[in-house]
Amino acid sequence: MLERVDEDIANGKIKIYTDALLKELAVYKMFKINVEENRLLYQAGDLGEVYAISLAQTIGAYSLITDDTKPGGPYASLLQLDYDIIPFNFTDILLLRYLMDTADAEQTVNDFNSINEESMLNWSFASQIKKFIKRFVSDPYKDEEREWMNRFIEKYNIRLKTKFLELRQLIE
Repeated sequence: MLERVDEDIANGKIKIYTDALLKELAVYKMFKINVEENRLLYQAGDLGEVYAISLAQTIGAYSLITDDTKPGGPYASLLQLDYDIIPFNFTDILLLRYLMDTADAEQTVNDFNSINEESMLNWSFASQIKKFIKRFVSDPYKDEEREWMNRFIEKYNIRLKTKFLELRQLIE
């Protein structure tokens, strides 16, 4: 999995932001201000997420991928507070990739199992799928997320029910 991330960095699909680049873009001071404001909201152990959220705010990113999904943590806060940033965890990304037909159901399940095992999260894929459906389809925290998902479904011509039934059959 890490090799794929390195490949995406090399191909320009993922951009690495450094202090030097932020200074070059003339947004470093704004980034530092965002860091100081966000540090007030999170615990010391969430410093990585504070930097990630602050960077996303500074560069105007639409979304943020995080592995910190504990209650009261950055992921949960971004879901519930009025930020213009949509947070994603690794399961969200795998499911979006699957819905876009970038990966099939079997690859999606295998990748979930691989990441879940390596990270020692002990998540159930079935429960993560239910959370994804609740968040983006049936009961989102924000109407914007439902609207975003509706545009996503339309753009990629996704038959949502069919896709999730296919996944469910594979994991049961």
